[in-house]
Parts: sequence; C-alpha cells; structure tokens
Amino acid sequence: MRRVYLLRHGHPDFPLGAHMCLGRTDTPLGPLGKMQAFLLGAELGDKGLTVFASPLTRCRETAAPLGGRARLVPALAEQDMGPWDGLDFDTIRQGWPELYARRAKEPLLVPSGAEPLASVQARVLPALEECLRQSDGDLAVVVHASVIQAILASVRSIPLEESRPLRPPYGSYAVLGYDGGSCAQALLSAAAPGEKVEAHCRAVASEALRIADALPVELDRELLESAALLHDVARGEKDHARLGAAWLRELGYAEAAALVARHHDLLSETIDEAAVLYLADKCVREDRRVSIEERFAESARRCTTPEAVAAHARRREAAIRLRDQVNALCGRVLIE
Repeated sequence: MRRVYLLRHGHPDFPLGAHMCLGRTDTPLGPLGKMQAFLLGAELGDKGLTVFASPLTRCRETAAPLGGRARLVPALAEQDMGPWDGLDFDTIRQGWPELYARRAKEPLLVPSGAEPLASVQARVLPALEECLRQSDGDLAVVVHASVIQAILASVRSIPLEESRPLRPPYGSYAVLGYDGGSCAQALLSAAAPGEKVEAHCRAVASEALRIADALPVELDRELLESAALLHDVARGEKDHARLGAAWLRELGYAEAAALVARHHDLLSETIDEAAVLYLADKCVREDRRVSIEERFAESARRCTTPEAVAAHARRREAAIRLRDQVNALCGRVLIE
C-alpha cells in the first residue's frame, strides 16, 4: 500500500492567535511556520517522498525541507474566498453580519465572488489522482485546510454539506493509505494505538464482516469495515469511544464516527451496522474470536465500582440479546 502524507502548511506570517481568512492571499511563513517546516523536514525528509505542493508561498516554503524540489500543482491552491480573502474575522463579521451569523449553522456558505467548497473538491481530486500517477512509492502533498477537507470527505464518501469544517493545526499531517480502496487501516496505523490494539481492530473488522455476510439484511460492508478498523483508535484515552468518534468527525468520517461512538454502549438493538460492530467487538478478545460469556467474564475483573458493574451487566445483556437475534435470523448458531 502506498502512503500519501497530507500536510497542512506551517503558520503564516501573521501574529500568533490572529484569526484571518487566508485564501489565495499569498502570505509566506512566519518564524513559527518556518520552525514547523523544519520539524516536518526532520521527521519526513529521509523517507524518500515525492513532494507535491500548492503554488502558494506558504506551501512552497513548508515543502522545501522535505527534500528535493517540490512539484507545484496549481489545482491544489487554497479556496478563493473572494472579498473576504486576506481579512481578519472581526472585519468580516462587521462587514457581512448576516452571512457571518448564518455560517454558524451553514459553515460552507461563502460570500458572492468566492469559490464554493464543491468547486475546490472538483479540481483537487483529479489533481491528487494525477500526483499519484506521476509518482512511484509514497508521496507528500503540502496543501491547505479546505483542500484537506475536500480530500478527506471524498475518501469516506461524505457529502461536503455533511462534513465538518476542518482546521488541522498548522504544520500537521495525516497519513492516507492508497490502494484504490479504504484508507481506514492506514489511519489506524497513523494514530499508532499500539500493535495489540491494531490486531484487535483487524480481528473485530473480520468478525463484523463474517456476521454481515451471514445475515439476510443489507448492510454497508465498506462502512462497517472502516468503522470496525477504527473503533478503538482512541483506546487508552478516557471515554475512548466518544473521543475516537470526535477524531473521525474532524477528519470528515461522519458515518464511521457515528458507529464508533456507539460501539461501547448501543442505543438501539435494531440489526444494522452499529449493532453488528457492537456485537463483533463483544465476540473478540484481543485478536481471537471467543464466546460472549468468555469475553464478558474476562472484562468483569476490571469492574471495581458499582457503576462499572452495572454498566458491564447492561452491555453483556445487550450483547446476548443481539446474539440471539442474529442466530435466529441466520437460522443457525453463528455466534456462541
């Protein structure tokens, strides 16, 4: 699998903490941005990446420490924000109060004369495909926030109007796997939750697909597999289901995030993708399939408070009810 390092440029040359609408305004990196570019080069410069970049100065300067000469791709430039371009947001709020207020609920709204995000996506996706065709092995693409949002929404087939505004930190990057299919496995590896967690997630994905294939119910297998691979992406953190879902929403994976959010506590026991993920997770201990009873007997030892014991019992009962529904639908003992 090839990897695409999707980088947001470093901090532009405006004061730290300033909130400005930078579209096509060609601002270079500031001192902080130059240090961020240096660190990106120190981390990624020895990976032999083929580097592509937006032609705007802040991206060219971020790409320089990555090694070699970046190939500039005009179609990867930032969204043209028309009359807002280059203005601070206080000025925008004062000059366009109604439109600015509407953007709280309709974040894709732009002023007359600006470029809609759908147009950004329409030019960016073919450009990214061309970058892949022009290179062998892994590549780095140094771009802007709106470009990253457009790419990530497309990767997971999320309509742009359902994707959240994405503002990854300046000088940060995501790693996408490219094999013509899902990038969920690459995202899991990029999050680095540890080998045991990755093995568990792969086993849960395999079990989820096994259940889905046996059910006489039409399910979205690609969505289910992606959510299963990423369901424990935040394992080790407090309230990992909620946090993992929040991470995925920020990346534009709204559908998978909704499933991940419910993999620990299921709100409904309707047989759908969320129920199959919940059940698959309860059928896998570490990286091997086990019975519901064995799985819950092992986890019961970690319940040390009355609240934890009650929650454990609730989850076990839900898993047993789902198991019985699935077995009845399949007409055989699919899950023990």
